[in-house]
Amino acid sequence: MTEAAATAAANAVREDRLWARHMDMAAIGATGDGGVNRQSLTPTEAEAWALLARWAAARGYAVAADAVGNLFVRREGTDPQARPVLTGSHVDTQPTGGRFDGIYGVLAGFEVLEALDDAGIRTRRPIEVVSWTNEEGNRFQPGALGSAVFAGVFPLADMLAVRDADGVSVADAIADVRRRTPVPSRGTPGFPVDGYVEAHIEQGPRLEAAGRTIGVVTGVQGHRRYAVEVLGEEAHSAATPRRARKDALIAACAMVTDLAAALADEADTIRLTIGRFRVEPDAPGVVPARVWFTVNLNHPDDTVLVDCVRRLEAIVEARKGPCTASVTYMTGRAPVAFAPRVMDRIRGHASALGLASMDMLSHAGHDAMHIARVCPTGMIFVPCLKGISHNPAESATPADLAAGARVLAATLVEMADAD
Repeated sequence: MTEAAATAAANAVREDRLWARHMDMAAIGATGDGGVNRQSLTPTEAEAWALLARWAAARGYAVAADAVGNLFVRREGTDPQARPVLTGSHVDTQPTGGRFDGIYGVLAGFEVLEALDDAGIRTRRPIEVVSWTNEEGNRFQPGALGSAVFAGVFPLADMLAVRDADGVSVADAIADVRRRTPVPSRGTPGFPVDGYVEAHIEQGPRLEAAGRTIGVVTGVQGHRRYAVEVLGEEAHSAATPRRARKDALIAACAMVTDLAAALADEADTIRLTIGRFRVEPDAPGVVPARVWFTVNLNHPDDTVLVDCVRRLEAIVEARKGPCTASVTYMTGRAPVAFAPRVMDRIRGHASALGLASMDMLSHAGHDAMHIARVCPTGMIFVPCLKGISHNPAESATPADLAAGARVLAATLVEMADAD
C-alpha cells in the first residue's frame, strides 16, 4: 500500500502549479534585475508568510509559528498523536538573492501536501512544511538560526537577543512580523520529529555537468571561521623608512599569500575564503596600523580542518614581522552525515521514477545540518543553471523542480507511513 501511495503522490505533483507558486513568491521582494531581496524577519518575509498562510487556509492546513519565528504548515495524519515528518527550507534570501534558493524547499514541500490531497492519500503520520528563520545569516548572525534553536544548538534566549546592524533584536523583529501577519503560536522551539527531508537547488554545477536530475545528499561538510587581527603602527608614508615601519597590511598580505599556498590541495577539496578585509586608518598617506580579516575554512573531514587551523596559526605567527597578531575563533560546525536509510529511500524513489541520481556532499550549510541532530535527515538536490546561487541570475527549470518534488513526495509518504 505504501509503495502504491508513494507512486500516486509523486504522479500527483503538478509542475505548472509548483512553478506558479515560485513566481508568486518571487514577486515578494523582487528586484529590478530579476532577483529577490527578502531578508529575514522583514516586512517582505511577513508578506511571504501571509501568502503561504492563505494557500494553507484554502487547503485547510494549520499554520503556526514558534518563538524563534519558524513557520509550520501542518497536514494532519490518521494518527494525530504520531510524531510528524518534516520537510521545508527557508523563505529569506541574500540581499542580491535569486528565485529558488531556500524557497524551493518550502514550496516543494507545500506541493507535496497539495498532491496528497489531490490523490486522496492519507498518511499515518502528520506531514509538516517548515520555513526556518534566518537561514542566510545576512541580517542576523549566525545563519540557520531558527533550525539551530529548534535542534538545541543555541539557547532561545541568546538568539532572541541577537541584534542586526541597526540594533534591532531578533525578538523585536519576530514581534513585528507577527504583528503584520498574525498566526497562532507553536510555543517554545523544538518538538519530537520522526524524520526530515529538505529539497534544495544545488549550489554548484555538479549535477548539471553529470547530466543527473537528483542529488542524493550524503551530508554537509564542516566549517570553521576565524578572525585575524594584525596590529602595527601608524607612520608617515613618505617620511618613514620601510625598515622602521610596523606595516600591518604588508604583514597581513604575506599571511594571506602563504595561507593560500599552504592550503592548495591536489583534489581542490579544502575551501579557503578571505571574506572580509579591513585596513585602518585607511588613509593614502599613512602606513596601515591595523588589519582585520576573516578566514573561512571548509572540508568534509574534521581532522583536515584541525590541521588547517594549525597551519593558519603558524603562518600568522611566522609572518607578523614587527607587528603583533592574533587568531580568534568566530564560528564553526563539525561535518554532518545524513541518515543512510533516508538516503536509500531518496535514491530508490528517484530510480523508480526513472530519474538519474548521484550521491553528493553539500559544500554549503543548510538547516538540515542542525535537524540531523534530532531525527533521521536527508536532502534532495536538483540542478541549478551553471551552479549559480545567491545571485539574481539563479535559474532552475520547471521540470527539474517538479522532479525533485516527486522524489520528495514519494519519500515523505514512505516515511510518514513507516512504523
